[in-house]
Amino acid sequence: MEHQRVPRASGGRDGSQTKGLLVDIIELLKSAFLGVVEGITEWLPISSTGHLILVEEFVKLNVTREFWNMFQVVIQLGAILAVCVLFFHDLNPFSPSKGKEGRRNTWKLWGKIVLGCIPAAAVGIPLDDFMEEHLYSSVVVAGALIVYGIAFIVIETWRANKRRRMIESGELVVGRPAGSHFAAPAKADDEDANTDFGSITTLEDLSWKTALGIGCFQVLSLIPGTSRSGSTIIGGLLLGCTRTVASKFTFFLAVPVMFGASALKLVKYLFMDGGTFGANEAAIMGVGCITAFVVSLIAIRWLMGFVRRHDFKGFGVYRIVLGILVLAYFLVLRPMGIL
Repeated sequence: MEHQRVPRASGGRDGSQTKGLLVDIIELLKSAFLGVVEGITEWLPISSTGHLILVEEFVKLNVTREFWNMFQVVIQLGAILAVCVLFFHDLNPFSPSKGKEGRRNTWKLWGKIVLGCIPAAAVGIPLDDFMEEHLYSSVVVAGALIVYGIAFIVIETWRANKRRRMIESGELVVGRPAGSHFAAPAKADDEDANTDFGSITTLEDLSWKTALGIGCFQVLSLIPGTSRSGSTIIGGLLLGCTRTVASKFTFFLAVPVMFGASALKLVKYLFMDGGTFGANEAAIMGVGCITAFVVSLIAIRWLMGFVRRHDFKGFGVYRIVLGILVLAYFLVLRPMGIL
């Protein structure tokens, strides 16, 4: 979808330094708001792209089109730094508290992360310009929101039926949920405590084949509106992971993917689009990234606690409703001039 932007004016606006300062502060507030949207929607499986195209209709940064295309990708750096902070011990093979076996497992985890990133990189890098030109439309985004919303509901219904059969057969003992870094142990008499189940209950149980399989699902996220976290979580669930493991591996896959995507967009902006960073552009980018970082810390902690006791059906319903709103706005309300 083509984004229209008004180029920033150089120098003071209307000859008034006060007015120019006021406009710049407003732009920083807009950037902070976009950082909040990014920090929440990047990690919850509800599509950051779907939200940004709606928000951008009402909150427009006073920047060039080229800067905006770069901004909405590079702002993810703030979000990904939250993963590095929260899971520093898990991702750091040189942690002094880890023994030889722990360091070996961490290097294996990084190997699986790199392996899981290969499919998306192999498809996404050569097709980046094509997808940006042909797939970034309201109809594509809305369709992906709705389709994957339905997928979450169907998959979680299937998992619930499977869980019930396992309990009835004695294969699954209620009250022994998979371990989680952020959530407290469940009570033994809590009937709903074991909702997070699967054959792959820890990252060490995640095989190389499963990591590659989840990486293949990540290719689906190249379609705008799919949600990177949504596609990989769905892949993890279908391949036997608990929601906890699927979510954590999704976060880890984001580290090289988002750093790589941000670097690609920065290079394209600076060396191919002829973009530059003035003081205002740097401030807008900095505020957006910092806000996304802080909000991501909260969102990730919340999600890791949520998935132990709740399924993703609620996110599925939310995606369907959002997809319908996107279609209604861009195909009906905006053409009629209602909004």
